[in-house]
Amino acid sequence: MNLQFIIQDFIKNNYVFFHTYGYFAAFFLIMIEDFGIPSPGEITLIAVSLIASKGELNIYLVLFLAWCGAVIGDNIGFGVGHFGVERLFIRYGNKFGLTQEKFDNVKIFFNRYGGGFVLIARFIEGARQLNGIIAGSARMHWLKFILYNSAGAAIWVLFWGYGTYVLGDRFFKYIPVMQSFGCYGLILVIALLLIIIFWWTWKWKKREK
Repeated sequence: MNLQFIIQDFIKNNYVFFHTYGYFAAFFLIMIEDFGIPSPGEITLIAVSLIASKGELNIYLVLFLAWCGAVIGDNIGFGVGHFGVERLFIRYGNKFGLTQEKFDNVKIFFNRYGGGFVLIARFIEGARQLNGIIAGSARMHWLKFILYNSAGAAIWVLFWGYGTYVLGDRFFKYIPVMQSFGCYGLILVIALLLIIIFWWTWKWKKREK
């Protein structure tokens, strides 16, 4: 079953709920998805935006609540990673060859270059749900995280929310193009990380000399 039928069935089966609680859904389902709890956050944003395109919901309120849900959810994930994951690492990391030195290097790397990952991760399934936890566990500076995360959330909400609203029923014709954006996002993240790794390695070796 392709994405078009998934979304159409999702709207059909939940139409009364979205019509009645669309604003709540845009906030809550996106929020819980963004700190790792399985939830149809992205499909919910698309569904609610399609309903808004018919004049049954206020698209600007939908976008604002979706953005708030995304930012709050990721910050909850950041807190979970910051206060929870490192404790598990300290307790069990050595059993898997994860030394404190390696973990410290990850923290340094993520604090310097993790902004790009946080910005683009929202368009990548899996990374969208876990980027807050990863950033928190890597001890990325919170102000840096919230800056890039808020910007990424705004781009994501405008792309899937306002983009869907503008297209209306024509949205389904453009699904392949919109889905491919996520693939390009993944390629960009990988390319960016490889460039940073090579540059960081070169700089580190040059410093040792």
